[in-house]
Amino acid sequence: MPRAALVPLGCLPGLAAAAALVLCAYGVEDSVSANRQSAARPADAHSAPRPPIVPRSAWAPPDSTRTRPPPRYDDQVVAVFVHHTDSPNAYDCAEAPGIIRHLDAGMTESRHWDDIGYNFLVDRCGTIYEGRAGGVERPVTGAHTQGFNHRTTGIAALGTFTAGVEVPKAMTDAIAALAAWKLGLAGVDPRATVRLVSSNGRSRFAAGTAASLPTLAGHQDGYMTSCPGAALSARLPEIRELAARLQGR
Repeated sequence: MPRAALVPLGCLPGLAAAAALVLCAYGVEDSVSANRQSAARPADAHSAPRPPIVPRSAWAPPDSTRTRPPPRYDDQVVAVFVHHTDSPNAYDCAEAPGIIRHLDAGMTESRHWDDIGYNFLVDRCGTIYEGRAGGVERPVTGAHTQGFNHRTTGIAALGTFTAGVEVPKAMTDAIAALAAWKLGLAGVDPRATVRLVSSNGRSRFAAGTAASLPTLAGHQDGYMTSCPGAALSARLPEIRELAARLQGR
């Protein structure tokens, strides 16, 4: 597949078996419109501070031998999808850049995608990393949720958070802070719903279907998958509430 053809992905392997990719990502995204249903307000009405974000330069390999098409952008971000990376949990946080680099290699070298699909990644210590290129302040079109990559951002938790697995509070706090900031740029309430149009029939909804989804959703809300895992999915309600408080709601 050409590098310019972005293949949406969900839970990615990195240190996990590459076969998991097949279960999490397929298809090529087309530009689609997405209609909001959330109680969006002017961007400065319920903004939240930008949390610290480690730049790509901390993990990204040199691009001298790679041809990278320019980033694609939407008009704004009106929803967030939370993922897990389906990789081991027992890592030292100092190893996070190497883990992200391994995930990136799985997508760009093994699968020949043009960039890592997630817009952001968060480690177990709550450190937020810039993922996909294009600028953390801008509404970069990701490749993280089949059918719903437009007007959304993808946040991946480094690890595997199936039932019974502990989800570090530092990680959920960081996800909430990041979601509050990104959604706040468009005045979107993290507890609301949004109307998005599926662009791909391999998503949970047929192509062209207008789906009502949480503005702070799990990957499984848009795609047939268990990602971001039962344990992290169970934490989404409190993540939404914390994000809303950070916006002053």
